[in-house]
Amino acid sequence: MITLTGFADEISPDLDVQLDVLESESIRYLELRGVWGKNVLQLTEVEALTVKERLAERRVGVSSIGSPIGKIQITDDFETHLEDARRAVRLAKFFQAPFVRVFSFYIPDGDYEKHRPEVIRRMQRLAQLAEREGVVLLHENESHIYGDTGERCLDLLQTVSSFHLRAAFDPANFVQCGVKPVNEAYPLVGGYASYIHVKDAIMGKGTVVPAGDGDGELRELIHELSRRRFSGFMSLEPHLRAAGKFEGFTNPELFVVASKAIKRLLAEQAMEWN
Repeated sequence: MITLTGFADEISPDLDVQLDVLESESIRYLELRGVWGKNVLQLTEVEALTVKERLAERRVGVSSIGSPIGKIQITDDFETHLEDARRAVRLAKFFQAPFVRVFSFYIPDGDYEKHRPEVIRRMQRLAQLAEREGVVLLHENESHIYGDTGERCLDLLQTVSSFHLRAAFDPANFVQCGVKPVNEAYPLVGGYASYIHVKDAIMGKGTVVPAGDGDGELRELIHELSRRRFSGFMSLEPHLRAAGKFEGFTNPELFVVASKAIKRLLAEQAMEWN
C-alpha cells in the first residue's frame, strides 16, 4: 500500500491553502518543509504549535520533516549545523513524524575522495543522534553533494550501516546527475529506500516534468516497488515552476497535475494508495 504525501509548501506559503489542495486530492499527509514563507527549522515554538493544531483539526499527518540538514559545504562548521539537526529531530518528535530528510554535504570542486572521511564522520554522528532519539534519517540523493550517484549513495549507506539512516529515492535528482534511476541506481540502493520522492526530469536538460513525462523511469520504479511489495510513503516534490537551494515551488493547479500524474501511474500497476 502506497501512502501519498508531499511538500505542501510547493502549493502555497499559506498553510490553509496547502491543506485545502491536499484535501482536494485525498492526500492525508504532508512533508513539512516550509510554511508562511519560513523553513520548518525557523518556526518559533508558538508557530510550530499553531501548525500542529491546524494539522490535527484537518486530520493531516506529517510524514517527514523536510529539513535542509547536510545542505552546507563539507568545509563549513559542523558543530553549529549539528544544533540545527537536533532541532529537526525535536520537530520530528513534536509532529510525530517518523522521518527527517537530510543530505550529505556539498563537495568543493567535486573532490569526493578527499572529503569522503569527513562526510562519513558527519553522517555517522547524525545517525547516532537519530538512533538516540528514535527517528530515521532519509538521505536524499542530490547533485553536488557526496551522495549524488548510486555508487556513492551505496558507499554512504553501507559504511554508516545504521537502521536510522535510510534512502529517500529521488528519480529526478538522479536524472539531473546523468544517472538512470532504475536501471543504474535502484539495483544499488533500492534495498535502502524507505521513502520515494515523486519527481521526474528530462535527461540532458534537467527540466522537471510531471511523473511519467521524463526520463525518471517512474513506471519501472513503480513496477519494482510493486514487485518487492513496498509499503510506505511516496512524496510529491513536483518543482514544476521553480526550484531553489532549499525549496521548490509548483502552485496549487500544477500540484494537482502532479498528483493526478502519479495516481495514473499507480493505477497502471494496480498499486493501491491512500
